[in-house]
Amino acid sequence: MLGGGAFEAGLWGLVAGSALIIGAVFGYYLKLPPRVIGSVLAFGAGVLISVLAFDLIEEAYEASDLVITGVSFVTGAVIYTLVNIYLERRGADDRMSAEQEPASQDNGLVIAAGALLDGIPESIVIGLSLLYGGTVSAVAVIAIFVSNIPEGMSSAAGMRSAGRRPRYVFGVWIGIAVASGIAAMLGYAVFGGLPVEVTAAMLALAAGGVLAMVADTMIPEAFESAHEFTGLIAVAGFLVAFVLSKLGG
Repeated sequence: MLGGGAFEAGLWGLVAGSALIIGAVFGYYLKLPPRVIGSVLAFGAGVLISVLAFDLIEEAYEASDLVITGVSFVTGAVIYTLVNIYLERRGADDRMSAEQEPASQDNGLVIAAGALLDGIPESIVIGLSLLYGGTVSAVAVIAIFVSNIPEGMSSAAGMRSAGRRPRYVFGVWIGIAVASGIAAMLGYAVFGGLPVEVTAAMLALAAGGVLAMVADTMIPEAFESAHEFTGLIAVAGFLVAFVLSKLGG
């Protein structure tokens, strides 16, 4: 039975996923400079890396051990990478493109599937963070929210260029935002009653998937437009997240 904690996790997952809808509105109706989108991607990448380094992996290690954490972390990265390769070969490789012009005119649903792949481990992280700390990690929610905006921008622009109408485009992204909330809810409800070692392993597994996503999609696309400023912007995002986590702790 789902309790209040599960619904709270679902709500925060929905909040983070709602950034996809916001990004889709910008992407569908506006033509933003690629450097702006790339800068948001770089900043979001830095924030996510900080959350992974100082919150998620450390929590998983403290609740289990080095072997469980390491194996789970790598397993999460492997799973994400394999599924990502499959989707990219079918047209989802430009889902975070700062150019807002995916190469294929008919890959809207594949791009959306890629966005869902990116969002699942992120949302599970939200649910598990609530399990560990009793309150959701605000820094994790902020990091995921920021990283979702440019993805919604690029993908919605690609669907628009393929001739998709607003009802179709926003229906897809609302569905993904809802799925993000459900994933966060399940992350709390499913693993809440399991041994702490299992929960820690799932946290590390989700973290590995998130880091693989950052390296495979966010940073390369950010560099395409922000170029020499990508590293500096990512460092700024990392520092902001680090400061927020210390102030919140």
